[in-house]
Amino acid sequence: MPHPRRILLAVTGLSPQILTETLYALGVAMAEGQAPFIPTEIHLLTTSEGAKLARTALLHPDGGQFHALLADYPQLSRPAFDEAHIHTIHDAAGQPLADIRSPEENASAADSITALMAELTRDAQAQLHVSIAGGRKTMGFYLGYAFSLFARPQDELSHVLVSSPFENHPEFFYPPAQPRRLATRDGQHIDTADARITLARIPVVRLRHGQPQALLAGSASFGDTVVAIQQSLQPPHLHIDLPRKQVYCGDTPVKLPPALLAWLAWWAHNQLQGNGAQHWRTADAQSFLRLYQRVVTIDAVAYENAQERLRHGMDKEFFEQANSKLERALKNQLGLAATPYLLARSGKRPHTSCHLALAPQAIVLNR
Repeated sequence: MPHPRRILLAVTGLSPQILTETLYALGVAMAEGQAPFIPTEIHLLTTSEGAKLARTALLHPDGGQFHALLADYPQLSRPAFDEAHIHTIHDAAGQPLADIRSPEENASAADSITALMAELTRDAQAQLHVSIAGGRKTMGFYLGYAFSLFARPQDELSHVLVSSPFENHPEFFYPPAQPRRLATRDGQHIDTADARITLARIPVVRLRHGQPQALLAGSASFGDTVVAIQQSLQPPHLHIDLPRKQVYCGDTPVKLPPALLAWLAWWAHNQLQGNGAQHWRTADAQSFLRLYQRVVTIDAVAYENAQERLRHGMDKEFFEQANSKLERALKNQLGLAATPYLLARSGKRPHTSCHLALAPQAIVLNR
């Protein structure tokens, strides 16, 4: 069953016809056995110069090729696409970029693409089709990379292919219902009836399920995201510095409130001491409280509440809630990279025990 919201996203530079060619390929010239993808809305990401060209060539009330395409092929319906759907890449100061040439401009383009992809894939009821055919090569690469990071199972990535000599012809936007003759630079004429447009769907590795929440929320830059993924591929190493109240998973700092910092330190201590898996019935509550006391600052009331609650030993609810909160905090900040630092469970309920799966040599606990 088709998704109620279907989005076509493309990047363009000085060739706005990429959009009409892709839309034509998706809805009119499908390969045999492929169902059409009729978008309900279209988004275009480009430079300030590309935005001017797109507004003139695609949306002009008199001769806009987007409107002409819809008139020629009613099966494409009326997807939402106006000037508000043309997104301009901005630099770090918020100024629109006319082109993308310098390393700084490339970084801004990557961040803009990452943020827009995060926004458009946030709606679970939406299906996204992304075209990497337009813009500078780096724009296409960044868009494909962002797709790999954010894509859900229903999303697709493609590249539109236009036969020669129509590819890059400034007057060719799609094969019109009534064929036209176009002049070439060498004075020859070509007939649009001979044009062939095909869509190459591109398979990718989908990494969305392993990303930190900051990335999925669109609040992490492209560069920071790449660094985080690289770190997640390195051998795990846990460093807990209680005097400084700091935790590092690999090279990534992890912010934990005092109770969870002490809880993680307690698991690390058990692993370093060779205490084996812990069950709430036999867990040493006092050793946890001693660690908790070392990191208490303004959270003294919470510590006193925990001290009173654990006076006679660990209880099941405290044990399980602390484990769940720690797991959630690590996954939110580390994504897939959190896996080596999560507690491993053994046994069957109600006798489930837990332990930190890291090898002792991968743990440093400064007390």
